[in-house]
Amino acid sequence: MHPRHKNKTLTTFFASVFGSIGLHRFYMYGQKDRWAWVHLLSLPLSGIAVAIFGNQPILITFSPLLISGLAGFLEALVIGLTPDDKWDAKHNPNSGRQSQSNWPLALLLVLTVGVGAVSLIAMIARFFDLLYTGGAYG
Repeated sequence: MHPRHKNKTLTTFFASVFGSIGLHRFYMYGQKDRWAWVHLLSLPLSGIAVAIFGNQPILITFSPLLISGLAGFLEALVIGLTPDDKWDAKHNPNSGRQSQSNWPLALLLVLTVGVGAVSLIAMIARFFDLLYTGGAYG
């Protein structure tokens, strides 16, 4: 029996959409992966920050989840841009199948770059708004 084949496009999708909670890491490495648990820990940490510092801006209280999400975007790009043969050598050595990335992966990578860039710019703009004006612009 061959081990389960890990799909690179699906993993990139998980990292793009659910990267802040580490679903892509659980898919790739299972429950033993420490970084997956660090990603998942960002959710309760943000909840605790909201409970303790509820009157603070969302950027401050949800910063663990936002940082984890940005890390997920970066991981999605690294995963998606990994050549298929290197992906198979690392994650599918005995699956009996070869990965073939097509246009859905390319489209997903373009959307990931776009959403990640807009999110990063928005976070930087909001941070400087809070830092220099005390949140006067929102």
